[in-house]
Amino acid sequence: MRLHLTPSAVAELQRIQKAQAATLGFRLYVKAGGCAGLTYTLELATEIPPSDEKIELEGLTFFVPSAQVSLLDGLEIDYPTGLAARGFVFHNPQARRTCGCGSSFSI
Repeated sequence: MRLHLTPSAVAELQRIQKAQAATLGFRLYVKAGGCAGLTYTLELATEIPPSDEKIELEGLTFFVPSAQVSLLDGLEIDYPTGLAARGFVFHNPQARRTCGCGSSFSI
């Protein structure tokens, strides 16, 4: 699976991970919801389901459900810090439709 992180996303994820000593990394997955049908979830991983795949990138560890690897292949995670936007933004080259805020998509 290909996962891309912008430099600002790497910096923010490293900051979060450093503040949470008990974490194993981050869990990245998709669940039903949002106005486009599917929504991204990025959370601290404190336990890892056995079916998750481990991805190491930029000194960070991500766990992705094996069944969702194809949905997230090529995903870019950004963390804009300007006045108009702050927070993680997901750019999925496979998305056929996204919502206005970019947090949900459909394939």
